[in-house]
Amino acid sequence: MSHPLLDLAPLSAEHFASIERRIGAVLRTDADVIVMQGEALLPLEGCIRGAARPGSTALNVITGPYGQTFGGWLRDSGANVIDIEVPYHTSASAEAVRRALAEHPETELVSLVHAEAATGNTNPVGPIGAVVREHGALLMLDAVASVAAEPLETDRWGVDLCVIGAQKAMGGPAGVSAVSVSERAWERIRTNPNAPRRSYLSLLDWKERWIDTGRTALPHAPAQLEMLALEACVRRIEENGGLDSSIARHRATAAAMRAGAEALTGQGGEGLRPYVTDARDAAPVATTLRAPDSLDARELVTAALAAAPPNSRALPLAAGGGALGREMIRVNHYGPDATPGTVVRVLTALAEALNAAGVRADLDAASTAAESAWSGPAE
Repeated sequence: MSHPLLDLAPLSAEHFASIERRIGAVLRTDADVIVMQGEALLPLEGCIRGAARPGSTALNVITGPYGQTFGGWLRDSGANVIDIEVPYHTSASAEAVRRALAEHPETELVSLVHAEAATGNTNPVGPIGAVVREHGALLMLDAVASVAAEPLETDRWGVDLCVIGAQKAMGGPAGVSAVSVSERAWERIRTNPNAPRRSYLSLLDWKERWIDTGRTALPHAPAQLEMLALEACVRRIEENGGLDSSIARHRATAAAMRAGAEALTGQGGEGLRPYVTDARDAAPVATTLRAPDSLDARELVTAALAAAPPNSRALPLAAGGGALGREMIRVNHYGPDATPGTVVRVLTALAEALNAAGVRADLDAASTAAESAWSGPAE
């Protein structure tokens, strides 16, 4: 019996390459783009192991758990790693990066996360990129959570290695990802004796077997369903106003969620308040909230999820990871959940859970504040 998801014609090299070109437009880059057959951790690790030479110095900006992961990979690759650790309630600054580079002029590589969905902050890549390029180092950027949710200007910002995944703001599959590689980055990887070869992590294998041969023959069988889903989510963005519209929708959702949460309870230690203290540092893909001091965020999230109507779309609500579990609530309003309806559903569930726990929550005030913020989001 025929099945639409199983009985598909083989994905041709030409079709695969056409999807890569569309991803290049999303990234605003003329550099080489490779769509890789795995979750975004695949190209992220491939970039670091390809670009981090043994004995070199790398500057690693940590604004959440992914920055911590990058530091581990850099050290495993033999690099001397200088960490800039930024409190999770704020963002990195170009000045801090400039100071670190001045203190460590031998730095050759800087790793940075654009938006940290896990902690709810976002970093100013443009100013940081200018500082890194002035220094002469390479910049590797994790843009998995930021692509299609906020401006991403890969070439203009001087990003040498830019990695994206489709599973967040793009509303696509998690099993496929992409990386753009500048000529400077290719030169560094080529001259790194420890860069992976004959490996799933090898960017050089892709370049030699795919890019340099004119993209005429795929080096292995493509993940067909994921590739078609990636193409479909790019098409959906294009058909719904393009990247500018997607970015505006995510910004409006974040503004509405933040305003609604601030109005839901009284401020101070007994209220619910934004974890990222300055709205300018808040990521458009996720709003993190600090639970009332008297409550455990994990228990509050469990109660809020239980309060959601049965058979409704799952609430994009979770407690913070690891040590943040007791104090942080995370609302993942990206992709299909970047809507005013999501904001209202989350606020309603949180209000019920808070009131049940003895913390007064005013859903009417929160809904009014969210609606006002959605109608006129901050630039």
